[in-house]
Amino acid sequence: MTSLAHFETLAGRISLPSHAVIDGKGIASRSGATFDNISPRNGRLLNKIALCDEHDVDAAVAAARKAFEDRRWRDLHYRDKKRIMFKLADLMERDLEELALLESLDSGKPIRDTTAFDVPSAIRTLRYYAEALDKVHGEVGPETADRFSYAVHEPLGVIGAIMPWNFPIHLTMWKVAPALAMGNSIVLKPAELTSMSALKLGELALEAGVPAGVLNIVTGKGSIAGKAIALHMDVDMLTFTGSGPVGRMLMKYAADSNLKRVSLELGGKSPHIIFADCPDLDAAAAHAAFGIFYNQGEVCTAGSRLLVDARVHDAFLLKLLAAAKAFVPGDPLEPKTNFGAMVSEGQMKTVLGYIETAKSEGAALTLGGSRVRGDSGGFFVEPTVFDDVAPGSTLSQQEVFGPVLAVTPFKTPDEALKLANDTVFGLASGVWTSDISLAHRAAREIKAGLVWINGWDSCDITMPFGGFKQSGFGRDRSMHALYKYADLKSVSITIR
Repeated sequence: MTSLAHFETLAGRISLPSHAVIDGKGIASRSGATFDNISPRNGRLLNKIALCDEHDVDAAVAAARKAFEDRRWRDLHYRDKKRIMFKLADLMERDLEELALLESLDSGKPIRDTTAFDVPSAIRTLRYYAEALDKVHGEVGPETADRFSYAVHEPLGVIGAIMPWNFPIHLTMWKVAPALAMGNSIVLKPAELTSMSALKLGELALEAGVPAGVLNIVTGKGSIAGKAIALHMDVDMLTFTGSGPVGRMLMKYAADSNLKRVSLELGGKSPHIIFADCPDLDAAAAHAAFGIFYNQGEVCTAGSRLLVDARVHDAFLLKLLAAAKAFVPGDPLEPKTNFGAMVSEGQMKTVLGYIETAKSEGAALTLGGSRVRGDSGGFFVEPTVFDDVAPGSTLSQQEVFGPVLAVTPFKTPDEALKLANDTVFGLASGVWTSDISLAHRAAREIKAGLVWINGWDSCDITMPFGGFKQSGFGRDRSMHALYKYADLKSVSITIR
């Protein structure tokens, strides 16, 4: 059985990845510059990682372009692509514990989550798209005597993928797997705070047989390496998961360069609605606690706004507070820990700042509200619940990206649905009711890309993922994700 000592020993034994992966080689940045990689678990230096700049990005894009144009991956038979992608999944499974450890060290996630969910889900995603890559079919146009017409999907070329820090390997595979399956080459930039699992993925991809230049990984700052990718004239598409302000900049960079297409999965302020006829208040409370406290609240779909029917508000709040107490901040490398550290000192301070703002705006603090485990040197914020949060307040409108829940009572379904839509975001939502008509009405009227009825986060890789409004556009997951990495070409042959 694994233990804290086991993972600490493993951390001391493995080599922590630090080099960019460009054209099949692990290399330092051209300038030789590095940046400090700090563990949120204890605030200590883990390693120094290559600080790539526009020159490294140029090299990575050139390698990706060459690989695409000489068709070393694009024209590989689908059986061979599938074999290589399955081999990569097998290698990730072989090194699952190491990948999970890298995720926990980098992000502060509990090792129990990275071993049970983050890495296994990335493996499942890779296998899903490996299996799906030969299921992409074109179409034949209407038959006429003088013309035969058909449409085919062709890979876009070089994909620039810029990743967030909250689910590094999991969300990376949402981008990498379908882009590879469609025959593209990739320049991947992991978040500065969480680079190591992506670098390990690059190593494993080469071992699996992904040709050199097809998957390139540049590390460093978004303001330098990410910007260089976004402005590059030889990148055909940007796919990004992260904050709204960065998403806006990427759209501008795309317009200022070669009008590359852009897919954005941005923030959320997701409503979780508990109607009075909720079929199971205990289950709803458990899901509500999970929806905001899982992954320390660093989740774009976090159910951060809990809207509760006034008739059950008091009873439900007691159940919620009881469920919240199951999330206890602890050492991320301790297998029993279910609530880890914030990803960085800066993110911890941001969350604590939102807590102070909520207090100043009159919300009622009913649980938590403080930094904890300060003696560890790590960046921990305890689960926090505010009641009677005003709809127009900061806590109701802005994405905290931390373990802070805003509870707001309502009196009627009309009011609940109005409150649900009263933000600039539209990513996810949840509804608890026994009334099938109300469930369908809510699903229709809530402006969000995801609506979960009597559950939270109750879907998987087979269903599309993405938002409405300022939560972005484009879809990850499902077969839909494949098509965004391709162009549709129409061919018509005149018959003489």
